[in-house]
Amino acid sequence: MHPRRPQPAPPEALAARRDRVRAALPGLGADAALVTRLVDVRYLTGFTGSNGALLVGAGRDVLATDGRYRTQAAEEAPGVELLVQRAVALALAREAARGGRVRVAVDEQHVTVALHRELAGTGVDLVALGPLVQGLRSVKDEHELALLRAACAISTQALEQLLPTVAPGRSERDIALDLESRMLALGAEAVGFPSIVATGPHSAVPHHRPTDRQVARGDLLKIDFGARYGGYHADCTRTVVLGEPAAWQRDLHALVHEAQRAGREALAPGVPVADVDRAARRVVEEAGHGEDFPHGLGHGVGLEIHEAPMMGYDAEARLADRTPVTVEPGVYLAGRGGVRIEDTLVVGATTELLTATTRELLVL
Repeated sequence: MHPRRPQPAPPEALAARRDRVRAALPGLGADAALVTRLVDVRYLTGFTGSNGALLVGAGRDVLATDGRYRTQAAEEAPGVELLVQRAVALALAREAARGGRVRVAVDEQHVTVALHRELAGTGVDLVALGPLVQGLRSVKDEHELALLRAACAISTQALEQLLPTVAPGRSERDIALDLESRMLALGAEAVGFPSIVATGPHSAVPHHRPTDRQVARGDLLKIDFGARYGGYHADCTRTVVLGEPAAWQRDLHALVHEAQRAGREALAPGVPVADVDRAARRVVEEAGHGEDFPHGLGHGVGLEIHEAPMMGYDAEARLADRTPVTVEPGVYLAGRGGVRIEDTLVVGATTELLTATTRELLVL
C-alpha cells in the first residue's frame, strides 16, 4: 500500500520547469508568458486550486489566485510571488504592463475570444505561446515518474484483487464500483477517469459506460481503468473471459496481444509516433480487421489522462526519452465483442513497463 499523501514536487524542480519556459521566450518573440490552463499552472508551480494563472517573465514569476486560495497557494507554490485577485489573467496582464509595452505569450488554444480581447485592452501585445508547456510536460522528471509508478502499482494491484471476485450475475456497474473502491483503499487519491467495464457485446464499444447488464458465462469482459496519485494518472486495460472461451475469442485476443507487442517493441527515443502506431496497426490490418481498430494506438499520460504525444497514424511528433505513453490497440466486432490490451510505459533506451500485470487471456 502506498502512502495517501504523496510528496509534492521539490521547489527546485518547479523552478527548473519555469526556467525552461523562460528560456523559450526569446524564440517566441515574447517578454513573458501568461499561463492560464490550470494543469499547466500546477505543473509549473505546484498550485492545485481551481482559479489561478501564472506570469513567467524575464526576472520574476507571479502566481495569481483569489482570496479562497491565499494560504493554499503560499504553501503549495514556493518560489513565486503571489497576487490575490479574482480575475487572475487580467490582473497578471496589468502587472506585466506596469513596466511599459511588453509582448506576452498566451495559449491561444485555451484563451477565449472574449478574454483575448480583454487582455489586449490592458496594454500588452499578445503573441502565441503555442503548445510549449504541454511539450515540456511530456518529458517527466524522476519525481513525476515515481508518482506514475505508484499510480500504476495501485491500479494493477486493485485489478488483481478484483478478478477472483468476478462471477456470473455481477453487473458492469457493480464491478466498476468495486474496482474503484479498491484503488481508493490502496492509496489512490481518486480514480483517474470513470472506469470502463464492458461485458459481452458491450465490449465491442470502445468507450462503453457501465450499465446494469450482468456478466454471463461466455462473455468477454473488458476493463479500462486507472488510479490517480499525486495528480498523476495510470491507464490500463485488460480483457478476460468468463468460462471456456470460444475459438473466435481466443483468436481475437491473440491478435490484439500480438499488435500490442509490436507497438511496445517499436517504442524508442527519436522514433516518430506514427511509426509506432503503424507497427501495431499493420498486424491488425494483415489479419483483415483494419476497420475494426478505429482509434489511435495511444497517448501520453501524466497530470492529464490524455496528453502529448498523441500516437496516431497521422501524428507528427517523435518520442522523447522519459516520456510515459500508453499502447492500447483494440479490435471491436459489433454485436459480438471486442478486445483491448493497454499498458502505460516509459520511453527510454530500455522501455519501462509500469502496468505490470499479465496480458495473457485470463479465464475466470
